[in-house]
Amino acid sequence: MSTTVGILYPGYSAEDDYPRAEAALGDGSRLPLVHTEMREDAHRVDALLDIGGEDVLAAGAAQVAAQAGPLDSIVWACTSGSFVFGWDGAAAQVAALQEVAGVPASSTSFAFVDACRALGVTRVAVGATYPDDVAERFVEFLGKAGITVLSLSARGIVTAAEVGTLPGDLVLDFAAAADHPDAQAVLLPDTALHTVELLDALDTRVGKPVLTANQVSIWQGLRLAGAQRVRTGLGALFAAG
Repeated sequence: MSTTVGILYPGYSAEDDYPRAEAALGDGSRLPLVHTEMREDAHRVDALLDIGGEDVLAAGAAQVAAQAGPLDSIVWACTSGSFVFGWDGAAAQVAALQEVAGVPASSTSFAFVDACRALGVTRVAVGATYPDDVAERFVEFLGKAGITVLSLSARGIVTAAEVGTLPGDLVLDFAAAADHPDAQAVLLPDTALHTVELLDALDTRVGKPVLTANQVSIWQGLRLAGAQRVRTGLGALFAAG
């Protein structure tokens, strides 16, 4: 029986990572995606609080269920639109989404935490596409989970649309430059960044697990649906099962 993970994705940037991942999974798992409302595409705190509002996510949950049929889990595939609320606010956001969707729910921010725990990772380097003030909020969020950020690199890109245009060779270079010698993994926290076709290459280039936003979102959805197992071609996280 195939697994269906509903994906709520803000705007348009790297949403094509999800059909690519669906094909790479190769087991009939489905990742139906709907574009939630984004009134302003900006990595700015007020705009991020708006795109992650409970009303926006409730509308998205209704839409993906109507399009895809019964779901096994649902994921708010936006890192900045979850961690910007802080730990407690992000938890309330997920709880509200789970209530309206009626299936296990999570967000990309919590997916990063759970992925780190699954790999036994407590020390990380972060390569963020965001401006500094937004990136620092991710560092604070990870700290609440006991994950220490040894180094933070922020590119200062304001819009998700621009992030979605970054080519693969630049993403590989960015991940390698963001690494810290004592980090157990490198985190790339932006679902606007195309990474699904680069996951094994990222791990090889950096020499340690590289966890990306779209990768952990998909992994989390499958985990919540009870469909977690060893999979190849999608980086160290999926290879660990």
